[in-house]
Amino acid sequence: MRYSGIGGQAIMEGVMMRNGNSYAVAVRLPDQSIHVDVHQVKGIHEGIQKIPIVRGVYTFFWSLIIGLGSLMESASYFEEEGDAKVDKQNLSEEEQKKLERKEKAEMGGTLLLSFVLALGIFMALPYGISALLGRFIANPMLTAFIEGVLRVVIFILYIAIISKTDDIKRTFMYHGAEHKCINCIESGLELTVENVRKSTRLHKRCGTSFLFIVLLISIFIFMFIRMDSHLLQLVLRLLLVPVIAGISYEFIRLAGRTENKLINALSQPGLWMQKLTTKEPDDDMIKVGIASVEAVFDWKSFLEGDEARCSIS
Repeated sequence: MRYSGIGGQAIMEGVMMRNGNSYAVAVRLPDQSIHVDVHQVKGIHEGIQKIPIVRGVYTFFWSLIIGLGSLMESASYFEEEGDAKVDKQNLSEEEQKKLERKEKAEMGGTLLLSFVLALGIFMALPYGISALLGRFIANPMLTAFIEGVLRVVIFILYIAIISKTDDIKRTFMYHGAEHKCINCIESGLELTVENVRKSTRLHKRCGTSFLFIVLLISIFIFMFIRMDSHLLQLVLRLLLVPVIAGISYEFIRLAGRTENKLINALSQPGLWMQKLTTKEPDDDMIKVGIASVEAVFDWKSFLEGDEARCSIS
């Protein structure tokens, strides 16, 4: 069987699950019903998926686009309540379009601000601190190593801090539901609430593991960047991020396909990080995860070994 793994993402009060060029967004609405939308991804070329490193960069950007789109879609179900929602429904078609454009612009602005802040916190801040320390450290490779360690520490602290907020806690619970659903299927069990509940919430192909591998690999690559200009060094670091993402993707892809002891050992730090970014979900969250899986993946045929219906490119 050519199964290479169904993947997903936790979103606001829900789960996005992707299988090949299809992905489903399942959300638990305020009335406690589960709403599921299925989308087809256009523009993903199978030929690129066969080129190592390049496919990682390609998949990285597509995952960002799909993930942000799913997040915006799930958020739209909770933007308005009560009278405000009725007023929107009573607007004319032209007024609704204007309102939708305004909402998309506001969301786009928020995402842009978040991106800039992320670059500042995880790229510029550790580099700036290491540059100051470089005045007292003669070895530039050691300075770059310290920069990488600082980046990892900041990342861990950031995750630990935001995990204390109620909204992020629930998102991490949905993240756990996503992993448990995938692990349930890959363990050869039927996708039921009971079986999902007893499955592990940690998974080697997780985005958390991917980000952590990116941080670790960047430590060693950035150690060999030599520029007199601090600005050029920072720009080169940003330009190399997609390449590092491509390398990290190959590792995550390999880790998901093998039980090699060395690969498992190298995957362990990412799994440890998942203990922060995933939480045990309740049964209602598990049901949302199951709904998301079933919208894009025939798990029954997969368990029966039907390659024609279940293979994922």
